[in-house]
Amino acid sequence: MLEWNIQSRAHTCHFTHHHFVEGESYHTVLLETRNGFERLDLAAAAWKEHGAEIGARPGFVSHWMGTYQPPAAAPPEAIRRDDAESLLRALLERKDARYGAAAFILAVMLERKRLLRMKGQTKEGGKRVLLYEQPKTGDIFAVTDPDLQLSQLESVQRDVAQLLEQGIPELESTGGADMGPVEEPFNAPSELTTLVPA
Repeated sequence: MLEWNIQSRAHTCHFTHHHFVEGESYHTVLLETRNGFERLDLAAAAWKEHGAEIGARPGFVSHWMGTYQPPAAAPPEAIRRDDAESLLRALLERKDARYGAAAFILAVMLERKRLLRMKGQTKEGGKRVLLYEQPKTGDIFAVTDPDLQLSQLESVQRDVAQLLEQGIPELESTGGADMGPVEEPFNAPSELTTLVPA
């Protein structure tokens, strides 16, 4: 089981502890360990010195470069009902298997809108795990592919629409919450209709 679903970009180099400055290029490495994924953010000099060694590690998953942007000064926003990225973050933080398919659909939607970038994939417990980066914040999202069948897609589309419209039910009420079919017909956005091949 994954130890984390979202991991933020570091503000200092993993090896040298150099504080990144705005506009500085850095390298990100993702490693798979016994305890889950480990993210390393490195200054260019540290990558030059340790990159080959890190890339040869057995758990090496992915490597990419980015440009450091300091975090925004404003406090984090509350979840907005119509914000797919905020909803995805909340679902992944909740770590509730009932929302796995909805999280996957949201991640694919955000990738298609170019709000998330695919950075790699790996296997965890026999399931494919997709690794996305939010380019502005550098946050990494680990989203498990639920291996949806075409017959399940309509129900998951309804779940996503309901979550976007109403938000996530409170923790106290999730025990009896039913994310099953909705009586009213749902007109799926075009990006949801082609997610699962026939």
